[in-house]
Amino acid sequence: MAKNSRSIARLRRHARVRKKLAGTAERPRLNVFKSLSAIYAQVIDDQAGRTLLSASTVDRELREKMKGLKKSEQAKLVGQALAERARSKGIETVVFDRGGYRYIGRVKAFADGAREGGLQF
Repeated sequence: MAKNSRSIARLRRHARVRKKLAGTAERPRLNVFKSLSAIYAQVIDDQAGRTLLSASTVDRELREKMKGLKKSEQAKLVGQALAERARSKGIETVVFDRGGYRYIGRVKAFADGAREGGLQF
């Protein structure tokens, strides 16, 4: 049985954007993935093919803070945590990769949290 057309459409959008968007060592790519229950983010150097750092709602350090929060509030906390980790590694600016998702709800909350944490994109 085929996947639903909504997820296929998202993957198509993501592939179309990824053709033009790539992360470098100076300006890595900030990738977002959301499942029904969690949100995951990675900072990726595409030239070296390496994930530099990541954060998600299922991280050991963040898991306790997530209890009792709405999903968008969780996404904002993940964004702030990721920005903090990135700045500790000397990363100030990134290229934002929405992963084919619309810039509303959890994706927007995540981006706002990352900007508040000091990342520029």
